[in-house]
Amino acid sequence: MPANSNKIATSLNEVLRQYWGYDSFMPLQERAMNCVLAGRDSVVVLPTGGGKSLCFQAPAMCRDGLALVISPLIALMKDQVDALRACGVAAACINSSLTYDQRRKVADDIRARRLRLLYMAPERLLADSTLAFLKESQVWFVAIDEAHCISAWGHDFRPEYRELRILKEAFPNIGVHAYTATATPRVRDDIVGQLGLTDADVLIGSFDRPNLIYRVERRHNRLQQICEVLERHRGDSGIIYCIRRTDVDDTAAALAELGYRVTPYHAGMSNDDRQRNQEAFLEEKVDTIVATVAFGMGIDKSNVRYVIHAGMPKSLEHYQQESGRAGRDGLEAECCLFYSGSDFMVWKRILSDSDPEAYESSLQSLGAMNTFCTGVVCRHRVLVGHFGQRLDAETCKACDVCLDQLDLVEEPLMIGQKILSCVIRLKEQFGGDYTAKVLKGSQEQRILQNRHNQLSTWGILSDENQRSIRDWIEQLVGQNFARKFGEYSVLQVTPQGRRLLRGEVTPRLLKPKAKGQSESAAATDSWEGVDHELFEVLRALRREKADAQNVPPYVVFGDAALRGMARSRPSSLDGFLEVRGVGEKKCADYGEEFVQCITEHCCEHQLPMDMWPMQQPPAAKSKTRRQTGPNESEVRAFALFRQGCSLNEVTETMGRAVSTTRGYLTRFLECEKICDPSPWVDEATAKRIEDAANQVGLVRLKPIFDLLDATVPYDDIYIVVGCLRNIAAHDSSPTS
Repeated sequence: MPANSNKIATSLNEVLRQYWGYDSFMPLQERAMNCVLAGRDSVVVLPTGGGKSLCFQAPAMCRDGLALVISPLIALMKDQVDALRACGVAAACINSSLTYDQRRKVADDIRARRLRLLYMAPERLLADSTLAFLKESQVWFVAIDEAHCISAWGHDFRPEYRELRILKEAFPNIGVHAYTATATPRVRDDIVGQLGLTDADVLIGSFDRPNLIYRVERRHNRLQQICEVLERHRGDSGIIYCIRRTDVDDTAAALAELGYRVTPYHAGMSNDDRQRNQEAFLEEKVDTIVATVAFGMGIDKSNVRYVIHAGMPKSLEHYQQESGRAGRDGLEAECCLFYSGSDFMVWKRILSDSDPEAYESSLQSLGAMNTFCTGVVCRHRVLVGHFGQRLDAETCKACDVCLDQLDLVEEPLMIGQKILSCVIRLKEQFGGDYTAKVLKGSQEQRILQNRHNQLSTWGILSDENQRSIRDWIEQLVGQNFARKFGEYSVLQVTPQGRRLLRGEVTPRLLKPKAKGQSESAAATDSWEGVDHELFEVLRALRREKADAQNVPPYVVFGDAALRGMARSRPSSLDGFLEVRGVGEKKCADYGEEFVQCITEHCCEHQLPMDMWPMQQPPAAKSKTRRQTGPNESEVRAFALFRQGCSLNEVTETMGRAVSTTRGYLTRFLECEKICDPSPWVDEATAKRIEDAANQVGLVRLKPIFDLLDATVPYDDIYIVVGCLRNIAAHDSSPTS
């Protein structure tokens, strides 16, 4: 091991803790960061939410010099720069949204070595003047975000990204690092070749997102199905994807009419309207954005709790990317896909203008997507398998198949044989809808005119729901027992289907199960111990702080951090700093108000504070409040309280925040079983509180607060009620 390895590792740990409030690495992060620190080229593929950005942001804080980040979108640059600055990191971007004076200020900061990270688009980087300036600016590594845009085989190819090969010529002695969430082996190889990387480390994380709950349903009433998901996520942020712009407009208008807070987004809108609606979503002025695939690339919003596809995406790569915008914070999120057989034809028309090779490739991708929709295999297993990986667990516990929300029909062989027999008797000249009607025994005029009511298979499934028959046809196609052929997608029986007719193989056919939604393991675990009401109170405070600073709420704190606060309920700034996701700057900026908010909530509802879990992260255990006795700071505070010092006096003497001192007093009352509030609350006020408590009881503080017409602060009420409870506990003791 190199001599300085321990120093580098310590530095990374210190940086993570100080700026981001993390005390451990996510999978592959440390290896990716060490590639940057060692100056080795790298390609890093981590799923959305896997912490890609931190792989280059944290190393940038370990050494002097400038880290150059190539990013495709202005919105992405702004979001990441805002988030970095909120953590105390010196970062900036240069793009067309800046004024001349703003660009000059960034240039001055670069010359003065005041910046650590600089974001810009590839078009601006490639300008001769920009490259010349950066060559003199102590750039020590380059990070390329959304690197799949480099490859023509990727799902979002951008020609300007192809020109980034110039980086190795302009900066021959520094590392170049490419980061993306979705890249097949072919795309990864293309990235390495196009950038001219030298002996690049290719780090591939797991494509599985265990916190995402996948559900796939055939579309029967789009609006109703969407509303059912929205009702499960009232007040949460979410994205609804539609294939066509008209679907976006119609869906957004219908949802708004029903009272949901939604806004549309698609390429047919003006730039100003798109920007305004996107900002409304990011700033949580609306809950849901209804969009085409034009929305979402680079949207760094961590707390999206659901993604709905109101139509089938055109490839599994797109589905992985779009659904992956949910749950970036690692908490549970729901991904619902509502598909129809007509979606295949819609995409065929949209893609028909492509060149022949690209069109054929797109049809193959559509076929894989259709198989995913109609399949009966674990959704997580299919997705990771598409990217060349395996899911070893027997069940993911996070999809409709593994949560037992789908039933297998009891006689799939017989049903499959009836359906394929009908296809053959129709001489393989009709599509799925027509075939389903014949099987159902429809008296439709067209069927009568074609005399298909005289076939032996007419009405052979008359006891079944026609929608179920149609679904089974799609499932047989998805399992390669039949295929769609030609412009009108007529059904043909495949060789595998002939084996089914002979009874040599058995299909797997699904029908929806009449049961409620099961809760995934991810949802159960991430909410365990969280005070839901406090979480909502903290969300409101977060939104207030974000509005005041004109930044998205997740820039202040992510949902995971808020849940951590609502779970542990810290009473001091020391405890607040132990919450994962709270770094030093955010603690300094927001700690006082958030701890005050937590304390007031706990006082009002008579809740214990400092509820640290048994399995605390190792780095935090050393600071965790011991429940068996006071720590060193508390011992010192207790001595002052015994002397009759007031809250303000103890605060000043110990040099602590008021919220921290309040936590010390809370512990003092508990540990010392104090029954006399007079050192902290004057006699008249204490008598008023006691009289009110006699009327409404000691269970909750808010009724006392209300009875006193909000004229007595919660701190005084909490102290007096704490003493009264100690008296009551003593009086009821068997030894008293």
